[in-house]
Amino acid sequence: MQKKFISNLVLIVVLNLLVKPLAIFGIDATVQNRVGAEEYGLYFSILNFTYLFNILADLGINNYTTKNIAQYPHIASRYIGKIFSFRLILFAFYTIVTLSIGIGIGYRGNQLTILYILIFNQLLITFIAYFRSHFGGLHLFKTDALISILDKLLLIIICGAVLFKVSSKEVFHIEWFIWIQSICYGLTFILAFILLFRKIGLPKIRFNWIFSLAILRQSYPYALMIFLMMIYTRTDSVMLERIHPNGKFEAGVYAQGFRLLDAFFMFGMIFANLLFPIFSRLLKTKRETVFPLLKTSRNLLVGGAIFLAFICFHNAEFLLGIIYKNNIIESVFSFQWLMWSFIGMCISLIYGTLLTANGNMKFMNQLSIVGIILNIVLNTLLIPKYGAAGSAFATLTTQSFTALIQMYYCHQLFSIRISLHQILNFCGFLLLMFLIPFISTNHSLVLSAQIIIGIIGLFVFKFIDIKALKLSFKENL
Repeated sequence: MQKKFISNLVLIVVLNLLVKPLAIFGIDATVQNRVGAEEYGLYFSILNFTYLFNILADLGINNYTTKNIAQYPHIASRYIGKIFSFRLILFAFYTIVTLSIGIGIGYRGNQLTILYILIFNQLLITFIAYFRSHFGGLHLFKTDALISILDKLLLIIICGAVLFKVSSKEVFHIEWFIWIQSICYGLTFILAFILLFRKIGLPKIRFNWIFSLAILRQSYPYALMIFLMMIYTRTDSVMLERIHPNGKFEAGVYAQGFRLLDAFFMFGMIFANLLFPIFSRLLKTKRETVFPLLKTSRNLLVGGAIFLAFICFHNAEFLLGIIYKNNIIESVFSFQWLMWSFIGMCISLIYGTLLTANGNMKFMNQLSIVGIILNIVLNTLLIPKYGAAGSAFATLTTQSFTALIQMYYCHQLFSIRISLHQILNFCGFLLLMFLIPFISTNHSLVLSAQIIIGIIGLFVFKFIDIKALKLSFKENL
């Protein structure tokens, strides 16, 4: 399973490296530069608002589907038609709730127009994710990898052409960007639909209350966990825009740093999406083989997160200046705090995925409730005075706390021991990355040293297993 994990990981990472950075920094960041911090900040806040209640359109069905199809592949074609119709009803409920709360908190005029379009996009995103849950459960990781990047690839082509045609002196409206996203999601939805049903056969769409309620009883713990985690990871920008005196601007500033974090987080999610079906199957068939895979994935992801966090912290202004034209100084502190939070996010992606695959939903939900309380309290206290930087610090505190609790609980539950050698490797790598900036006052030299020595350190301190990589490349040649 380790060979399978690493070989598919290499493929998916390569595909994502070719597409997603260009979509995020070449297209998304360019749109923000063209429309300005306030207009983009409003869009970014409403986008995150639509994510807050997205779980009402899913109710944990994606995670439930991936886990169960990974363990019982033959059920895929039997149930998809019934679940598909149930999800249409769930999405109608999501739409009513989201619009009602949006109007209740003061969205009017153009804000509502943006909300309408983004809700439609959520419909497409929801069903693309549902189709992908089948690809993951069936271990069709290459197909899943294609669908995971297709909307971004289309965004690069279509929006890139529009940005090229509309000169920088002309007005570019954020609504254009949102509608282009709708087209990209729509085309991705169509292809995912075709690929899935060529594999399992075209289903009969029919609704069954008894079946739907039975699925709901089994999937609701996943739904509750996702909903609770979504609240403490997506409320920051919404609270910024709503409670800070200059909320739209602060949300735009926060978005500049968050975009880089989100780009890195996408690669972290690759690990989680691969590990969840693999962990689910191994826990049912070969439980003892889970722990070597846990160690391999943890070292790769957390080691990479430490490497990136140090580089981004020490070179925040330089990196932001490459991507953006405006408000760079204002974005530095929030970006630095957000990048430190990336380490905690990666720890949660590994250990949280294992606990979810093992069915420890009660613990995960209780921890998420604590995370929500901590995050909202910190945001309420910090946003009025510190704006985007305060909100980013709240994210760092919340993510670090929940990550450490998950790691401790997981090690206790599975009796996983961390050897002294592993502890020394982590400490040695942290010390190495901490000391590099002191070698010179020359910024270019320090940055080059951080990248080169840091990469070498990942191999020296065994975060990257050369033997496993060799096996992976042999398998893909």
